[in-house]
Order: sequence, then structure tokens, then C-alpha cells
Amino acid sequence: MTAQQQLVAARPPAARPPAAPPRRRRHRIRRVMRSRVFRVIAAVLLVLLIWTSWSIGQALTAPGTDSAASRLAEWARDHRLGWVVTDLEKIQYWLNPPMTGGTPAGGIPSMNDPAARPGGGTAPTTPPAAVHVPAHLPAPAVVRVIAGAPLANEGRWQTVGEVAGLPAVRVAYVRPDNVHTSYLVGVMWLDPKLLIARLHPGTTDPGGTWPEPSLIPPQWRATAMAGINSGFRLGDASRGGYYAHGRLVSPLRDHAASVVVYKNGTATVGAWGRDVTLGPQVVAVRQNLDLLIDGGGLNPTCATDSASEWGATLGSKAYVARSGLGITKTGALIYVGGPAMSVCTLGQVMLAAGVTRGMELDINPGWIRGAYYAHDGATVTPHRLIDFSDVEPPPPPDRLFNISTRDFFAFYARQ
Repeated sequence: MTAQQQLVAARPPAARPPAAPPRRRRHRIRRVMRSRVFRVIAAVLLVLLIWTSWSIGQALTAPGTDSAASRLAEWARDHRLGWVVTDLEKIQYWLNPPMTGGTPAGGIPSMNDPAARPGGGTAPTTPPAAVHVPAHLPAPAVVRVIAGAPLANEGRWQTVGEVAGLPAVRVAYVRPDNVHTSYLVGVMWLDPKLLIARLHPGTTDPGGTWPEPSLIPPQWRATAMAGINSGFRLGDASRGGYYAHGRLVSPLRDHAASVVVYKNGTATVGAWGRDVTLGPQVVAVRQNLDLLIDGGGLNPTCATDSASEWGATLGSKAYVARSGLGITKTGALIYVGGPAMSVCTLGQVMLAAGVTRGMELDINPGWIRGAYYAHDGATVTPHRLIDFSDVEPPPPPDRLFNISTRDFFAFYARQ
């Protein structure tokens, strides 16, 4: 070691500035807290906290049967936090992907076995009376099974609602594909010659005052035969239009997949501007995304994850609860709802049920509301088409008998 290095090593360490006495630090903190800027910031934060708590409380206690999770998700989307909801849904999906393999617990539900029917209850055999019996559609072909060798009763139609002794509502159950074979998808066949379709508005989507209430009211339940959910929220990536009773709530987009309800109570599905257009006989139009089934074929873009075509939630490739509505070549309406489906497999199930033009509706268990209603004299018993109890607490079967925040379709016996 050189002499210079020895001098450096022997030099005492630099003295550190003395720490501020505790009393001085407390004085500085009090001075900051007393400043005008601090008081303004604290007041703003307090107001935001109070307002947020009040706003969330209003959402959680609003009328209806939506789950707390659904209400919080809707609140977040209404306040520009939809990206948070989407990210949380993706995390949940990654942590809990749908099961593969296996067979459905209990097999295919039978309408003759109350214990096997989703929701249980009495057998839906006694229909409402009808004064006039219009023409009716022929019986549909068995739903083609796409998950391999059929299970007992898989794809077989079972009548769950009649009008004047004629089958007006039928249901069948199939597995969604040959991978997710422990899940069942419900398929519901509706005869528009025996049923009248109505688009019921939701209290928030679209909101406002309409001739139809935001629920199936008690005085209408004697003829209620089925109810299904509508599409995604208006104004989001679905680019969906909404028209009813001469009022345009959201612009009708050319080429959009559209459910159209006419004054005579019939309904159809088609591409706006090509298959269906606005006219004096149109009562309501509800659009959602693009056609998934067109000309009896599957849209080849179903697996592209295109937000403009299939929405901006989990993406079209995620196997989640989905629903859809289509029309067959005979004019029957086909509703499909169930778990563990991608956009493409939803389309495959719709094709297997005979759909020639069809569209995706809403997704996620909380928003899939397919139900049929059994009549035994003056008693009306609602039944879920699909029980999502293995995914989350299932919505009550009488959900559409209560105030709905989202719009929905209901089908009533022609009188």
C-alpha cells in the first residue's frame, strides 16, 4: 500500500447530516396536511370514495335477479372499466379452463323424469288453451351428434310446450364437441306459427319506457311458453342496433346479424339490408355481431378472434358459456345455449340442429337465460334450459318473471 493509500484509508468517514428530530418531522407533516393543496386533494378523494360507494350500492340493490358479480361487472363497464372486467375474466378462464373428456353427469335429461330435468319441477305437458289453431311446422329432424357416438337420447327432441295439442316448444341436448364431452348444450325449437314473439326491453339496455315491460308480467304468464336472452350490451364491440315501435335507440348497421319481429308475431334472423329490412310490418329489430351461420354454412372467420365480428371479451376461441339464435329452412327458430363452446363450436351445434341463418347472442352463464314454461291449469312452472351449477350459482328459472336489466325475447301461445 502506498503512502497516499494509507492516508486515504486513515481518513475518518464523512459525517452524515444529523437526522431531523421527531418533533421537526411531525411539524412538517402537520404543515403539509394544513396546506390548501392537501385539503383539496383529500376532499376530492373523499367525495370520489363516497360517490363510488353510493354508485356501487345502487347497482347492487337495483331491482332484478342479476348476480352480484354480474352487477359489479356491469357497473365497471358503465364507468370505463370494461378492460378490468375483461382481464379478470381472462385470468379466471386461464385458472379454470373447461374440463375435457368424461360424460355428462346423469346423462341426457329426460322430460319424463323430474329429477333429470334442469331445475326439476312438474312435467310441462298441459298447455294453455287456444281459441284458433293456425298452421304448424313439421317435426324437426333429430339433432346431429357431433361429439362421437351418441349417448342415449342425445339429440332427440322432447316436447315441453304445446298449443292446442300441437308441439310448439321442443328441447334436445347434445355435447358441444368431441373434446368437452362432460358438458351438455341445450337446443330449443320454437314454432313461430304457434307462438308470438316479443322483444322485451331491459331497464338499462335499452332503458326508457316501452309497450312491453322489462319482465314477463303475471297477467301474461298464462300464455308464456319460452324466454331467451338477447345480444351483447348496446354500444359495445357488438355494434348492435336496436329498433322498436318506431323508435331507433341504436343505429341499424348494414349486414349486421339481426333478429326481426313482425306485427303478426313471427320472427326471423338475417343480415340487415339483404335478408331483412325496415318496413311497416316490422315491430322490433335487435342486432348483434355478424351472421355466424349463413346459407347453411359456418362463417369461416369464426376462429379469427375478430373483435369487430365476434366481440371483444374473451375472444372467439375461448370455450365459455355462449348462446345463439337461428332459423331453419322450414321457418322454425332454434335457440342454443350452454357451456364450453367457442364461437365455431356454437355454430357447429346450430348447424347440427338445422339452422340455415344464425347469430351469436350473449355469452357467460350470468347472461344466458334460456327457459321454457310448463302449464298445469293456472300454475306456471319455469324451467332452465341449462343448469350452470357446475360453473357458477345458476340463475333462478323464473329470472324473466322479474325485472331484467337486459332486453330479452319471450314467446307466447297464439290465442
